[in-house]
Amino acid sequence: MKSSKFFAVAVLTALAAFASMAQADEADGSQFAAQVTSQRTRAEVQAEASTVSSTRNFHPAGSDVLPPMASTVDRSTVHAQAVERARSGDAHRGEATMM
Repeated sequence: MKSSKFFAVAVLTALAAFASMAQADEADGSQFAAQVTSQRTRAEVQAEASTVSSTRNFHPAGSDVLPPMASTVDRSTVHAQAVERARSGDAHRGEATMM
């Protein structure tokens, strides 16, 4: 009885191994290989690549730090306005969240 169970397990293992080997070539993507034909020469591509580093902008649009803005309002005036607004209840305190 033990030998028949051992034989059945061996056969199932062999079948599983064979099934995985039969499908192994589908995962490499070779059937989707792209055929590329270029109209430019190698020298043109290399010349364009050499100019990229000198013309590249390392600060994307909107990420530059802006210089401080010039203000005509005195610091004590701004502080007084903030205190007044806080006392009137118009000022927001933190983020409003719903539970």
